[in-house]
Amino acid sequence: MDVTTDANGPWLIVGLGNPGPEYANNRHNVGFMVADLLAERVGGRFKRAGKAQAQVVEGRIGPPGPANRRVVLAKPMSFMNLSGGPVNALKDFYKVPVANIVAIHDELDIDYGTLRLKLGGGDNGHNGLKSMTKAFGAEYHRVRFGIGRPPGRMQVADFVLKDFSSSERKELGYFVDRAADAVEALVIEGLERAQSTYNS
Repeated sequence: MDVTTDANGPWLIVGLGNPGPEYANNRHNVGFMVADLLAERVGGRFKRAGKAQAQVVEGRIGPPGPANRRVVLAKPMSFMNLSGGPVNALKDFYKVPVANIVAIHDELDIDYGTLRLKLGGGDNGHNGLKSMTKAFGAEYHRVRFGIGRPPGRMQVADFVLKDFSSSERKELGYFVDRAADAVEALVIEGLERAQSTYNS
């Protein structure tokens, strides 16, 4: 398994979520929200990616010169628990090393709006990560977007498939913007520098 980041190779940045308007504003879809903002920033629109069950935008991020990076932004259209197949197909098509893959996903064990960046590790019960790890191993980057734990006795599955609360929505735009900044910093500056800025 290739765990070396290739500074000159393309990066595959994957927002995890579920396709369809009924899921669009769910907590589980925050990865899609960040990917949409990144697509806006590179001036692209998501389009179906050939035979892969995903939508992609190709572009570049970073200042002109050696820090400029080619990126493929992706949203799997397979539903969360089958994300690994489409991501693996894109990895092979674009010849992306596993360490140049970034998964943006919701994280229950972190307070709402808090970010954590890391390389590798377990899936912590997240079905999108579980599917990706099964497809090509665990040594990819993660940008973990905290959504907090469900209140009272609410089931986790119900909580993640609900929209953000009205009070959460007041700050959601700011947090999504910050998560997009964190992804860009990870790709341009490397994991350690991005962690020192964004791991709050």
